[in-house]
Amino acid sequence: MPILQYLCLTHFKSYESASFDFSDTLNCIVGENGKGKTNLLDAVYYLCMTRSAFQHNDSLCIQHHQSGFTLFGRFRKQKECYEVGVSFQNGKKKILKCNQKEYEKLSEHIGKFPCVLICPYDYYLVQGGNEERRKFFDSIICQTNVVYMQNLLRYNQLLRQRNALLAHFLETNTFDEDRILPYDSWLVPLSETIMQHRKDFIQHFNLYFQEAYAFLTDKKEDVELHYQADVTIPFQKIFQQNLSADRQAGRTLKGIHKDEYAFICNGFSLKKFGSQGQQKSFIIALKLAEFAFIYHQNRDKPILLLDDIFDKLDEHRIRKLLQLIEQGTFGQVFIADASPKRTKALFAQGQAVGNFIYL
Repeated sequence: MPILQYLCLTHFKSYESASFDFSDTLNCIVGENGKGKTNLLDAVYYLCMTRSAFQHNDSLCIQHHQSGFTLFGRFRKQKECYEVGVSFQNGKKKILKCNQKEYEKLSEHIGKFPCVLICPYDYYLVQGGNEERRKFFDSIICQTNVVYMQNLLRYNQLLRQRNALLAHFLETNTFDEDRILPYDSWLVPLSETIMQHRKDFIQHFNLYFQEAYAFLTDKKEDVELHYQADVTIPFQKIFQQNLSADRQAGRTLKGIHKDEYAFICNGFSLKKFGSQGQQKSFIIALKLAEFAFIYHQNRDKPILLLDDIFDKLDEHRIRKLLQLIEQGTFGQVFIADASPKRTKALFAQGQAVGNFIYL
């Protein structure tokens, strides 16, 4: 399993320059709000996933009044050591290296050091749009299936090009179907493959999810995840049938980029009818299932990042999470909390050992 032993940040978010040594087991990052706890966890996430968990634009990760940032981490995995470095400068290409060797594609790094983040922003998985849920599940599959990731990246690239062409036709009041058809022929097989991957994935993932939810709630409720494909007829037909509508909209209206995942609790939509407690349990169960799925697929326990959860969860859910930590279910764990006294008290009775980092 991957272990992050050392991390150095320069001009990353609130950090001018800082370095940290970590325990192989439990790392409690404590400090008042605004001291950089979340930013530190995000730096760990960035080194694993090649991007921030909270910012879509790398420029927003740069410390104020600076032109770029660097991250450096030293990982251990299966007795091998890996040095991972990221550097980003405004207006330049992001550079990611592992053991001094630069990746040709950032996607080559995904899955090498898997991680799972649980944070307050996760409520978007329930309350947000279908794009939030697709991204969540796509991220899990990409960490465990390189073929899926390559197909998805290719699909998104072609979709952007098709949409740009449609937008150009709309703006110039022109149209050339011969320029659109090649994109359709490339997108059809990719769509079919990605849809099948998602169907297969959700069947397996549901098992881990239902087990996690039952653990959190003592089997009090029935929950399900449903994959709802946007397209139910052959993709070739949908592209042909929707071409006129696509022209008017200036973008591709139907396809796997519109797929949805439905969250069901006791037979009803969680988003519409679920209580706050049910939604919290659902989200934590999704994250625990993410951990379990990646572990069983890769045989690597992901690094677990827990951000500000003690203020957001009730005592019962916290006790369940701590139980898993104490039992050694997870590998390396990072916990960010604003209260050192509370964090120490939570682990005072258990067997978990590690270190405290005061910010």
